[in-house]
Amino acid sequence: MMPIARRALGLGLLSITPILAAGHVWAQAQRTDPLPSWRDGASRQSILDFLAAVTTEGSPDFVPVPQRIAVFDNDGTLWCEIPTAQLMFVLDRVKALAPHYPAWRTTQPFKAALEGDTATLAAAGTHGLAELALATHANTTPEQFNVIATEWLATARHPKFQRSYTELTYQPMLELLRLLASSGFRNYIVSGGGVEFIRAFSDSVYDIPPEQVIGSTIRTEYRFPHGGKPELFRVAVMDFIDDGPGKPVAIGKFIGRRPIAAFGNSDGDLEMLQYVTSGPGRRFGLLVHHDDAEREVAYDRQSPFGKLDRGLDLAGPSRWTVASMRQDWNRMFPVQ
Repeated sequence: MMPIARRALGLGLLSITPILAAGHVWAQAQRTDPLPSWRDGASRQSILDFLAAVTTEGSPDFVPVPQRIAVFDNDGTLWCEIPTAQLMFVLDRVKALAPHYPAWRTTQPFKAALEGDTATLAAAGTHGLAELALATHANTTPEQFNVIATEWLATARHPKFQRSYTELTYQPMLELLRLLASSGFRNYIVSGGGVEFIRAFSDSVYDIPPEQVIGSTIRTEYRFPHGGKPELFRVAVMDFIDDGPGKPVAIGKFIGRRPIAAFGNSDGDLEMLQYVTSGPGRRFGLLVHHDDAEREVAYDRQSPFGKLDRGLDLAGPSRWTVASMRQDWNRMFPVQ
């Protein structure tokens, strides 16, 4: 090896040595502490107490493995919610598809999406956003949509953090998912987001297989094209909104058991937490409170996205844990 190259290699090794050392320390911490990103306190202890109670044989609260089911909201609970990744995906898809639909340039809410007119988009409300989602998610097979979503996730960047959305999962919640799985739990995602979008990354990011993802859906039809192969085809008709009271309905429909633990962050998760924690035996509910403007975003009662108002009022009487990002988490993302 030439001296200059040898020197460059040496400098490179010196530059990455602190990173490797930090990674080694973190890996060591995870082997000795299942929740190293959670600070000591009431929230962390409530998780550990619940797990000890339901997994210890002989405990009056012991729960057999088949009944150990936990459900998690996605946006704002497992990864960043502001801005919502799927909304950004929809807006990018409108721009990508616009050349095929010239009328969009003069038709709302497509015109606002193309021009970045956030005020008009906000005024369009849920109906307008649903219209955009239907137009940009339909006319594909699930396999085709998976490729589109996966390619977008590989290149899209969060406007504040300038990192991939899949890098902005919450490290404390990833640790919690792993701890539950190692304790015999099956983890499900129950999200208001589109099910096919979340299935594009749930396995690789959360270690949750696509069959354990429940979300909002558009109508899917079985087709057997002439001379082709049988396929499922997604059409621009809303099928089911998996939010609010829809979440318990979806849990009953697709899981068939009442979970014993539920994790959310907004009033859209309220009915899910109520349903899960009102069952018999030991139960657990947790709300992630976004109160860390420095490391993420601070929002709750007045937010247009991820509003947490009634949930904060009901948490105490319902004995739900409210986990403060600012006070309970010593680490926000896997890569700081």
